[in-house]
Amino acid sequence: MKDFIYLDNAATTRVRPEVLEVMLPYFCEDYGNPAAIYAPGGSAAKAVGLARRQVAELIGALREEIYFTAGGSESDNWAIRGVYEKLSEKGNHIITTKVEHHAVLNTCKYLEKNGAKVTYLSVDEYGMISLEELERAITPETILISVMAANNEVGTIMPLERIGEIAKAHNVLFHTDAVQAYGHIPLDVERMHIDLLSASGHKLGGPKGIGFLYARKGLKLPPLIYGGGQERGRRGGTLNVPGIVGMGQAAVMAMAELKVQGRQVAALRDYFIQCIQKEIPEAVVNGTLTDRLPGNVNITIPRVEGESVLILLDQRGICASSGSACSMSQDGPSHVLLAMGRSEEQARGTLRFSLSAENTEEEIAKAVTVLAEVVSHLHEILLKK
Repeated sequence: MKDFIYLDNAATTRVRPEVLEVMLPYFCEDYGNPAAIYAPGGSAAKAVGLARRQVAELIGALREEIYFTAGGSESDNWAIRGVYEKLSEKGNHIITTKVEHHAVLNTCKYLEKNGAKVTYLSVDEYGMISLEELERAITPETILISVMAANNEVGTIMPLERIGEIAKAHNVLFHTDAVQAYGHIPLDVERMHIDLLSASGHKLGGPKGIGFLYARKGLKLPPLIYGGGQERGRRGGTLNVPGIVGMGQAAVMAMAELKVQGRQVAALRDYFIQCIQKEIPEAVVNGTLTDRLPGNVNITIPRVEGESVLILLDQRGICASSGSACSMSQDGPSHVLLAMGRSEEQARGTLRFSLSAENTEEEIAKAVTVLAEVVSHLHEILLKK
């Protein structure tokens, strides 16, 4: 029995028991290399093929359009750098947003040093881009639009279908970082005109260290890793069979539970927000209340430092974060909140709670009670100074 309340599922999720169960044989029993021609290798290759189909079905893709990677950051790097390398003779302009994950932003910054021109779209107070600004930014040199499916900090869901329509109309490739969205909201690469999509296994009850890049059939990116012929010659290295199998199972479960669990988690999220507004009236919810990830609760509390709150919450058995797990080691306030017009002080007083279907109303109520006590304690200390 766990002695903590886990509310940081956007950082990582618990591996689901059913996922672990299907993974275990590929560690000690069916441990063959899928590239080998003998029977144990064939068994592993068959399992990889099944998982490839399973993760593809969740986004309406073909199995041959899936390339397994080590995770979302690797997939983002491959998509953006690969398109630039492939199409740089056609043009050198990339469009992205100011609120992307650092795997996208830092890749774009790297490419800028190597001749790329990058437009970083602004967002409004809810973290939403302007489609008009996007279309105005497109030039004859534009080769790629990269806009995340849903923001990892504030949960805002971008209008992917409209973005895809704009990209297609201008003959520009469209990539989306769907790490936070995959398995949590409906995604359809055909309907949304998505050419490239990044996803990661550990955000939906799968293992860490596995992800994939979807690349539309006919779009042949340069190899990410030179080596053997794995992943159709585009990513050398022995495949992580247990991880791949685990992600496949997680995708199957997500597909079966998507609608029901989406409503369940969204109801918990709304209950969480209602409790916070009652117990801490001065707290401000960041992001839109409509186009929002089911499990995301991002709040700013005046006159507190988010890091101080997190430490005190941890001491009381509540696990949360102050933003992206990938940015926790970096100094400075959230680039997402600053882009949304928040001040540095507001950004530093921000907390992110991310829920799953494993959370309960009782846990939510307790977490809010503890949070209110912690905030009150910190405000008292401030008054004494």
